[in-house]
Amino acid sequence: MQHDAHSHHHEHQGHDGHAGHEGHHGAPHGAPHGDHHAPGKASWAMAAKATLHCLTGCAIGEVLGMVIGTAFGWGNVQTMILAIILAFFFGYALTLRGILAAGVDFKAAFKVALAADTLSIAVMELIDNGVIALWPGAMDAHLSEPVFWIVLAIALAAAFVITTPVNKWMIGRGKGHAVVHQYHH
Repeated sequence: MQHDAHSHHHEHQGHDGHAGHEGHHGAPHGAPHGDHHAPGKASWAMAAKATLHCLTGCAIGEVLGMVIGTAFGWGNVQTMILAIILAFFFGYALTLRGILAAGVDFKAAFKVALAADTLSIAVMELIDNGVIALWPGAMDAHLSEPVFWIVLAIALAAAFVITTPVNKWMIGRGKGHAVVHQYHH
């Protein structure tokens, strides 16, 4: 990595104690960090972390949607739609939380969250709900039945495995979580 592009920061010292964030060279906390997250620098660890972040929001939304749908006695389709909507909501909310904490205004933070997470959440939801819909008996299982939780765990694991390469591809092109990473430590 060339640091010549950061030569105008020569009077600043790097951040000590920010493992994995070398190269910020005195940029204000929360400010975009420039080209050191250039395309092509994606690692599997970074992609897995981004996917796990997405999975957390999706899982919260999925479970909450299923609990609400079940509590109201809704059918499978209505419950699944609610679960998907809530998965997107919580996925975006977790991303927004980090960006807003960096001091970015809501409108800009919302645009970053949409750009960063939409494809990841969409792939995760497609896989996750596809597994649940196609698994014999999973759609009719109740929250109190082990099969519900086992299939949900398998579906989320499958979604993680399939979405991680998507996130690696996006991060490697300076998209997805790479955009979010510019705003938080």
